[in-house]
Amino acid sequence: MEATAPGVAGASARGPNSAARRRRVLAAITLGVNLAVILWGALVRASGSGAGCGNHWPLCNGEFVPRAPAVATLIEFGHRLSSGFALLLVVGLVLTARGLPRRAPFRRAAWATLGLMLSEALLGAGLVLLEHVADDPSLARGWWMAGHLVNTFLLVGGLALTVWFAGVAGEPGAPAEAGEGRPDGRVQPAPPIALTALVLGGVLLLGVSGAITALGDTLFPVTSLEQGRALTFAPEAHLFVRLRIWHPLIALALGGLLVPATRSLVRASRDPVAPRLRVALVAIYAAQLGVGLSDVHWLAPVSIQLVHLLLADLIWILLVWLVAAVFWPAPLRGRRRVAAGTAERLAESA
Repeated sequence: MEATAPGVAGASARGPNSAARRRRVLAAITLGVNLAVILWGALVRASGSGAGCGNHWPLCNGEFVPRAPAVATLIEFGHRLSSGFALLLVVGLVLTARGLPRRAPFRRAAWATLGLMLSEALLGAGLVLLEHVADDPSLARGWWMAGHLVNTFLLVGGLALTVWFAGVAGEPGAPAEAGEGRPDGRVQPAPPIALTALVLGGVLLLGVSGAITALGDTLFPVTSLEQGRALTFAPEAHLFVRLRIWHPLIALALGGLLVPATRSLVRASRDPVAPRLRVALVAIYAAQLGVGLSDVHWLAPVSIQLVHLLLADLIWILLVWLVAAVFWPAPLRGRRRVAAGTAERLAESA
């Protein structure tokens, strides 16, 4: 048998690992930057700066770079610049996936994320061009905000999957078959597809209700809890105000579903990271309920709104990863199996 030069073998072993490491780092950075951009967008809405560039897009008040800008203009223009940087990072994800097979999950997730990034930009442009910003209380703005929120969550989910699949060059692991044996001797339950769809849909619905509630808090601020309670149940109040009551009710109902649902997801997963994801998810959701109560008690200050939104994004990311642990389990463990098999074949041939 012909021996392989140690230097060549080492380079071959390091190449795929270093490429996967670069993909993972870029994916994590891109996810973090996009979370910052989302929070900045919430600041634009909460500060009433959405009209800071007028009804111009992509220009700002008819200029590439605004001269002598007001504070609202700086906030809105800064959000656009950060969004452009986030788009470049997503393009970078697509470029790093070029060497992977067409069906590689990282490549698919990167392209899906790019499509969602472009639709995110178009939704933002529509809000500006149609003047659904600043003090506009129209119901159309509510629909646009709901669509924007759903697209944002899908975008964050796509970015979370690029992080998950960053180390997988080929096909990911398959979900466990129902009745298949587990290492602990128990029978493997089938992946709960309907329950997964229900939980994902519930979190999206909660996010939409939160976006409408935050919009109502911005457009119709109150000076006391009593005033807020009276407006919420006043028949002449704006719809955005009267819908406030539904957000905490949906949050409590989803919280009651989340604990048993995530337990079922963990049982259906062969991925050892699934229980830790569930613990983190439930803990952050409990913290989110506390932040929501603080938001109501302190009459929705911008700082608490931003923390509330960040926790909502983290809940969504953890849920996406938990679902991935069920349907595309243990990509790292799969690579270890491949590495172990390769080592065994080399030992036999030697």
